[in-house]
Amino acid sequence: MYKVYAIGDEPVHALDGVSLSVDEGEFVAIMGASGSGKSTMLNILGCLDVPTGGSYLLDGTEVASRSATELAHIRNEKLGFVFQNFNLLPRTTALENVELPDLYMGRLSMRARRRRALELLKRVGLGGRHSHTPAQLSGGQQQRVAIARALMNNPPVLFADEPTGNLDTKSSLEIMELFTELSKEGITIVMVTHEDDIAAYASRHIVMRDGKVMRDDHGEGGRKTTDEVARLVKEALA
Repeated sequence: MYKVYAIGDEPVHALDGVSLSVDEGEFVAIMGASGSGKSTMLNILGCLDVPTGGSYLLDGTEVASRSATELAHIRNEKLGFVFQNFNLLPRTTALENVELPDLYMGRLSMRARRRRALELLKRVGLGGRHSHTPAQLSGGQQQRVAIARALMNNPPVLFADEPTGNLDTKSSLEIMELFTELSKEGITIVMVTHEDDIAAYASRHIVMRDGKVMRDDHGEGGRKTTDEVARLVKEALA
């Protein structure tokens, strides 16, 4: 897979011949310095962008050449997203934010949609905060709302872009424990992070540099410690 941007007269190879596959139920951490290509990779895997060249199969279907409308439908149907900045609507309640994905899809009745959103808020530990707006919630609570929203359409794959980047240590660990629970339930999680202690929660670690995969470690032998992840990254980039 390739992704090339034209900046001035010089092409920038954000992805330069990347080839990999992610299996159902995997918890993957994509790591690397700023400009390594990890966010570009996540955007393409999440159908937020398309590659310049190469192929991308999602659930066995080629999506690299799909239109923007088709990609939007795929995202709503199969994918959930959690971002560093939460991306919640500021003037709507937690409940209304969680309901949004189904408003776009229109699968459920209003009553069923509300019932599912309330269940998801309880699932992430915010059952009593459904009427609060983002300004009335802490950063960790806002990220929990964002996770509940990402799960609204019951997607098999969850993408997370630096999900703990704006959180304190306690909230970060709580969010990662929640991701771990979701992974054990069979949801595929692909997460971009530059934090070794956060990446340690994943079972697979992909290290990138200059648009290339420098190391792809499937975690044979069990979950790694923070020190082991740090050593893996250091070795991959040496």
